[in-house]
Amino acid sequence: MKPLFTIATVTYNAEATLERTLRSVALQDYAYIEHLIVDGCSKDRTLSLVKQYIEENQTPHSIRLISEPDKGLYDAMNKALLNAKGDYIVFLNAGDCLRNSDTISLLAQYEEKGSLPAILYGNTHLVDNEGHFLRLRRLSPPERLTPDSFLDGMLVCHHSFYVRTDIARQELYDLRYRYSADFDWCIRLMKKAKCLHNTRLTLIDYLNEGMTTRNHKASLKERFRIMAKHYGWLSTILHHGWFVIRLFYKP
Repeated sequence: MKPLFTIATVTYNAEATLERTLRSVALQDYAYIEHLIVDGCSKDRTLSLVKQYIEENQTPHSIRLISEPDKGLYDAMNKALLNAKGDYIVFLNAGDCLRNSDTISLLAQYEEKGSLPAILYGNTHLVDNEGHFLRLRRLSPPERLTPDSFLDGMLVCHHSFYVRTDIARQELYDLRYRYSADFDWCIRLMKKAKCLHNTRLTLIDYLNEGMTTRNHKASLKERFRIMAKHYGWLSTILHHGWFVIRLFYKP
């Protein structure tokens, strides 16, 4: 039986960037895909775009829409985790695209000794608002990913991090974090996972603008606290002494 992939897209007033994301999922040549869209009651054309996408679906993919008020991005992502039907789940923001039409097909081939790896991960390209390539992501995935890898930063982009859904929903996003709950979530999952598989593929074209980018300093402070929680204050400071000075020193 081929694995089912849930691609979860969380939206709120995303009409400007959503269409290319919907199109990139629709173009996937792999049949076993559930595109789960969790919308926070958008007030622009987002919902009409999604409904049109559902009505015009000519692929074997399943498309589901949940539209209801939420408590923010990570609350909506928790809803996706709890409602996903796939064997794997990945989050794809409005504006982001799967790298190629065979991206999910290639991921579906990974199976070890009759079981699915707990986590599949790969690389990320950064693109502009028109979808044009800008550069490789500054942090790149290690050959072997472990829970300690993120002491050096978020080496794997959240959207190139595919998690087996049975494991993923055991660790919901911590709503105490406004900007970096994904960083904490990935670390907790890596601690739980027994098999993390490096696909060595570029999996996503990531729009070089998002909530974390727009709130860069607040996000970095949250990440520092998350690293201290998982790795201890001493280890975190030793690895990121320059980071502490830059964040907290005011001349």
